[in-house]
Amino acid sequence: MTLAPAVRPLLICATEVVHAERLSPSFVRVHLAAPELADLGVGPRSFDQRVKLVFPDHVDGPLPVVPDGEDWYAAWLALPQPERGHMRTYTVRDVVGSGADTRLVVDLVVHGVEGPAGGGHGEAGPGSRWAAAARPGSRVVLVGPRRGMPYGGIEFDPPAGAELLLAGDETAVPAVLATLAQLEPTARGAAFLEVPLAGDVPSAVHPEGVRVTWLPREGAAHGAPLHAAVLEHLGAGSAPVVPDVPEGEVDPELWETPTHSSSGEELEPVVHTVGDDLADVYAWIAGESRLVTGLRRALVRDLGLDRRRVAFMGYWREGRPMGA
Repeated sequence: MTLAPAVRPLLICATEVVHAERLSPSFVRVHLAAPELADLGVGPRSFDQRVKLVFPDHVDGPLPVVPDGEDWYAAWLALPQPERGHMRTYTVRDVVGSGADTRLVVDLVVHGVEGPAGGGHGEAGPGSRWAAAARPGSRVVLVGPRRGMPYGGIEFDPPAGAELLLAGDETAVPAVLATLAQLEPTARGAAFLEVPLAGDVPSAVHPEGVRVTWLPREGAAHGAPLHAAVLEHLGAGSAPVVPDVPEGEVDPELWETPTHSSSGEELEPVVHTVGDDLADVYAWIAGESRLVTGLRRALVRDLGLDRRRVAFMGYWREGRPMGA
């Protein structure tokens, strides 16, 4: 009797760029192809579905090694840096095609490139450098969901009938745009998106009842336009600058959802008196960790938004390398 090979829980494969497009000064879109993507487990309601891309140590260097198996991440971390490359997290923007012709569409932010080539905020990391140089034939390793296997990676989970509040900086734009395009036509709420430049503002597909506001920084302090717009939207008045959150109080891996707390916080919400205008709000906020920390304080601590109705994710930390 011949036993069938065990199905691996993750899809780990080398992919190749078949199309690369500069969407704006700060965004690049790539279409990734591989025969193994026939087994990609991304459903029609993927919302903010996360995947990992593992970039080579140098833009045109050899592909990184990503071990398979239950302890794949620990095994990957144990490899020498040149072999393991650099792992970063991105949102599934779209999946097109089927079978062996499946294409994974991912939008990447180009940081640290001045002038017409980029938004000029932050230092270019391995993902940004790879994106800026991406062309047909460029290769990168994907770690993502396999069809029929548990994976997670979706945090957008509002209660039925909630008034939505989505907010993020440029690193959250792909997730918010993908989510907006998949909402029910009856959805209601608002989305606020901060981007480096006016030239980074794209068209967006969204329900009529969800207002989308773009906030180009154009040299302003990172997070200041977004923080002010969100508080004004909630009736708390505008803030001229991002709150001064002390360095020691910024969790670079901030990840607070109704079911998970990176800080180990008890998940039972603190009891507040919440005004009727906030009782139905569900907030999804992502971006730079200091910005997200300040907004979390304002919404949960100061305005009393129920802890069970918020998801706050620190996608990156200014001045520090992005984690996997």
